[in-house]
Amino acid sequence: MTRLFRRSGDERGDELARLRLEAERASRLVEESREIVVVLDEERRVLTASRRARESLEGLVEGAPFPEALLRPLGGRAPVAVPYEADGRRETLLYLSAPGDRAAYEELRAGFTAAVSHELRTPLARLLVLLETALLPGADPAELIEQARGEVQRIGELIDDVLFLSELESGRAVVSLGTTWALPVLEQVIAGLEERAGDAGIELRLECPASVSLPLRQRMVEVIAKNLAENAIRHAGPGVRFTLTVRDESGGAVLEASDNGAGVADEDLPRLFERFFRGDRARASRGTGLGLAIVKHIVTAAGGTVEATGAPGAGLTIRCVFPSA
Repeated sequence: MTRLFRRSGDERGDELARLRLEAERASRLVEESREIVVVLDEERRVLTASRRARESLEGLVEGAPFPEALLRPLGGRAPVAVPYEADGRRETLLYLSAPGDRAAYEELRAGFTAAVSHELRTPLARLLVLLETALLPGADPAELIEQARGEVQRIGELIDDVLFLSELESGRAVVSLGTTWALPVLEQVIAGLEERAGDAGIELRLECPASVSLPLRQRMVEVIAKNLAENAIRHAGPGVRFTLTVRDESGGAVLEASDNGAGVADEDLPRLFERFFRGDRARASRGTGLGLAIVKHIVTAAGGTVEATGAPGAGLTIRCVFPSA
């Protein structure tokens, strides 16, 4: 602080602005954390706490002593204390987990592992059958090898999707770092899928003004558009039109994917974004079952919302709403 006052007026102003920004950023990091976070002073008084901490912990009052009873194992919480020094003051960053958080995490992890294992087992079994059939007298090795290649490709796609979703959830794949002009990216995605769409009898359309941007990295825009279009190519049925629309709306941008195809049963709509979920029609497809889960994760990570509407025989519409870029 002494060094700060030795500087010129302009320099001090810039430095104070920077310090205020850093203080605001630190405050936001604590406030908006999904964890139960509490900051304590040297005398174990509560300096600040995250919103989730205030909502989850009874008796937590800023300026008052921290209720040590909250640290007891019987409370179902596993505290992690991180001591540090700030401007000569000793403070402690305290992380707690809500009762049942660990069990819920383990249950989710076990379920995800089981689902991945199941999804991999099917193409692996088909691959083994194809290879064994290729050894039989009179078999057509070229045709069987081509089919085996398709199964290997499906296994690779599943592994890629699982790894990508894992990166999203661990925070390594940054979603909303900058903005992207939507039109050139979406044109490239649609062009890359034209051949597959034609083989499936799907007409692809794009409606996007050149002036619309999305609050996402280019890679994330590509992933969303590709997964939405591929979902229609796999499941909508032949003779269907798929339209990808992007437009500005008050307070943000909307990316909407719609088709006039087979649609989805009412009871399946709320589950479309679950990992590995497939409706009756989708179970016959060769998709990984992760495409829409990835779409939802990217959109929500960027501060947006996603919803699906439709009905059997009336097509499907997936609407992604983003905050202002």
